[in-house]
Amino acid sequence: MQGLGWLAAIIVGGLAGWIGSSIMNANTGIFMNIILGIVGALVANFLLGLLGIFAAPTWIAQGIVGVIGAIILIAVVRAIRG
Repeated sequence: MQGLGWLAAIIVGGLAGWIGSSIMNANTGIFMNIILGIVGALVANFLLGLLGIFAAPTWIAQGIVGVIGAIILIAVVRAIRG
């Protein structure tokens, strides 16, 4: 999560992971939600950067990107597991 401090990244990542897991009906705990949100934001920022889209380094923008990334990660894991 670019532009956010560690504490803000944990808070925004946790919220983004929780929202993403709620949308995808995944049963994840708080630590997995944080990981999903932070890693999801990194993945989504990378993918959006390839398209020439760069999210602002604000809580809301990175939260939205984190939710998108968390959904992508959950979908990829489900596709791999079958």
